[in-house]
Amino acid sequence: MADTLVLRALRGNAKTLDLGGKKLKRVPKAVGRLRALNRLQLRDNLIAELPDELQALHHLTDLNLGNNSLQALPEVLKHLKQLKKLHLFDNKLDKLSPYVFEALGNLAFLNLNDNKLTTLPDEINRLVELKYLYINNNRLESIPRKLCLLQQLCELHLANNKLKSLPHDIGYLTNLKKLSMPRNQIQELPEELCILKKLKVLDVAANQLNIFPTRLLDLKLDEFYFEQNPLLEKNLISSAQQNEVLTLQEITARYIMDKLMNNSFRSVLKSYPEVKKILENASKCALCEKTFLNTWLECVMFVNLTQKIKMTRPAHVVPVRALLCSYKCFNKPGHQYYGIAMP
Repeated sequence: MADTLVLRALRGNAKTLDLGGKKLKRVPKAVGRLRALNRLQLRDNLIAELPDELQALHHLTDLNLGNNSLQALPEVLKHLKQLKKLHLFDNKLDKLSPYVFEALGNLAFLNLNDNKLTTLPDEINRLVELKYLYINNNRLESIPRKLCLLQQLCELHLANNKLKSLPHDIGYLTNLKKLSMPRNQIQELPEELCILKKLKVLDVAANQLNIFPTRLLDLKLDEFYFEQNPLLEKNLISSAQQNEVLTLQEITARYIMDKLMNNSFRSVLKSYPEVKKILENASKCALCEKTFLNTWLECVMFVNLTQKIKMTRPAHVVPVRALLCSYKCFNKPGHQYYGIAMP
């Protein structure tokens, strides 16, 4: 049946060929003679490898290999340099060849859902035109920092993996509009996530989050999903304050950062790159807005998101981290910051 379809396609110089659901264990080599082909459908078969003859398909832009038996990325893919859309979902992939990615610079859509991937190669950053990346239902424990160099990326789907954190470089994904990573083991979201100005949908449901980043409200979200996380709750208890003793480094750092408002002092700092590097990790007090080096007092503010973000459950209040520079600020009346009680 498949050979008959290929013969018909050859006679008509076809641009599309659908061999999906034919129980194929191999792809007919004659497919490589369809030089005008731009769309090839091979999903729902038993294919474990691709013939070398497919490297002649120089016009192929859309290839669907979903629901097959691939255990590795076929090397022939590196010759299909015009590919824009590649489906590899529901195979048996446990790793990805970096050499294949190096040649797929035109790829805009990649579906790797339902495989056995534990890592991604750094060379994924070679997919410079990638806009949509699906890696749901795998075994990823981390994502490489270099993935964050994909500045065309609009959607990143990471649901149901084993992720515990996100790289701080995620702030480089400046075109990201949707980030979906429910059902992982993420314990903390990086502050850099909040500088993604184009992000509209954030799904972090069913993770291990206790609190959200300080600049959460900087995000202009249309949809925010956070249910099934062990979020901090507002249960007030009494506590004793500790003595406020700053280290010499902290005192010095606060003095320098206070003087940085002076342009002449700022120019002097350029001669001390090590000092400048240390000060780059400074934080700003949520109350007095003065800068300090180390987290002195971590607090929480319970923010009502009603009418700001589309929610998926009645509870609209979420805990957002706030950093204060001293107990002096914490004891000021009128603010809505609470200290965090450790269990």
